[in-house]
Amino acid sequence: MSKILNIIGTKKFWVELIIMTLGMMVTAAAVYYFLVPSKLIIGTISGLSIVLSNIFSNGQGLGIWIMCINIVLLVLAFILIGHEFGFKTVYTALILGPLTDFWAKVFPWERIANPNPVTGTPSVMGDPWLDLCCFVLLLSAAQALMFSINASTGGLDILAKIVNKFLHFDIGASVSVAGAVICCTAFAINPFRMVIIGLIGTWINGLVVDYFTATLNNKKRVCIVSKDYDRLRQYIINDLQRGCTMYEVIGGYSGEKSIELEALLNKDEFSKLMDYINKNEISAFTTAGNVSEVYGFWNKHKKKSKQHAETR
Repeated sequence: MSKILNIIGTKKFWVELIIMTLGMMVTAAAVYYFLVPSKLIIGTISGLSIVLSNIFSNGQGLGIWIMCINIVLLVLAFILIGHEFGFKTVYTALILGPLTDFWAKVFPWERIANPNPVTGTPSVMGDPWLDLCCFVLLLSAAQALMFSINASTGGLDILAKIVNKFLHFDIGASVSVAGAVICCTAFAINPFRMVIIGLIGTWINGLVVDYFTATLNNKKRVCIVSKDYDRLRQYIINDLQRGCTMYEVIGGYSGEKSIELEALLNKDEFSKLMDYINKNEISAFTTAGNVSEVYGFWNKHKKKSKQHAETR
């Protein structure tokens, strides 16, 4: 109990709680306004819930179906992925259904939906392709945000995370594979054309998730060759509070030996480093490349305080 109270008392807990709540509000709105009216089935647990609710309860009780399926998947999350992911996903998965019903009560889609001029099916945007684009953009942004704090929007994300962990597929590819199977259940309530739109939407969702995830996790791998390498090393360690690696290199043209520094920095830290080099007129050959995923101690350990770094 004391451990739980300590976690609840941290700033990190409340920041992540706010992020998860806002992310799930966006996800619920995307499901309710862009999937429910047109019965567009994307490869998500929400899509599967729409199919089941239309088959067994005449389209009613969508929130209950979402919650029930998520409970089953949550058990898998605890067993196969880990407690941190599981605990966070308990919260997000359990509030998705109620938030979907919340949007239904606060602002029903019937107020803004119009029948499709060709099929007559109700649609908020007036066309299933536009509904698809709006849904994918909102959902993908929410999914990437959740993955960045080791959480998920529940449902399909749990299956995707399992595939990602054990088969080492990209998150986007994992989302696409798991979603394609769910899309095929739409044959029970939709014509062939709508199922194909759903499959295309699932594929696009995977691509957009990968894009957003890479953007959120993007780091800079910086390599610097300079005679002032020790000065730069001190700045990276003491001011940026990051580690670095040093290599002895030999110039291919001059044959001179020198030291190359390599460091992984976020965008803000990279900008500060370049400003430091320019303001102090340090002669340096610098290259930088994007790194979308970092494993190991970089993510796990907090930065050292400046005071601690200076006393070493």
